[in-house]
Amino acid sequence: MARKQSDEAAEARQAIADIPRELARLREMTVGQLRERYREVFGEPTRSRNKDYLRKKIAWRVQELAEGGLSERALARIDALASTAPVRRRSSGNGAVPAEPAAAEPVATARDPRLPEPGTVLTREHNGVEHRVVALDDGFEYRGERFPTLSKVARAITGTNWNGYLFFSLQRRVRKGAGEASQ
Repeated sequence: MARKQSDEAAEARQAIADIPRELARLREMTVGQLRERYREVFGEPTRSRNKDYLRKKIAWRVQELAEGGLSERALARIDALASTAPVRRRSSGNGAVPAEPAAAEPVATARDPRLPEPGTVLTREHNGVEHRVVALDDGFEYRGERFPTLSKVARAITGTNWNGYLFFSLQRRVRKGAGEASQ
């Protein structure tokens, strides 16, 4: 197995041994051709259609394959420093292998203190109509429909963008520079 991997790595290095010529070819490629070349060198498709980005990523990978990537010591150090970071990295060697995502501990997100407790009914009169919104654990309910934020509810009511906290009087507007609170 180790022999097969080293043979594949040698073939990959040999196939792109003339780096300057390979990099010059990248400048002439269309976005479609760059996307295909990306798939060849990384072993997976890309969603990007940005020509400059694709050129840079492919050029980096071509050079990595031809000249070798990070040392085992550097990779071990990266793993030690960022074992819980949600970052993808590529293995060096014969091809692209997405790293397994690190099992991160769940982060408890604190509920915004400006939000009312779940079950609270917020009322607001707008254009002579009283609107009632129920606060939920994971959003808000208005007229039988769920909304992720108060701003989305305010937009549904008014048809324009609003800060939900201001619309429902859960926060006072602060003037910049003056430090005065007004409504």
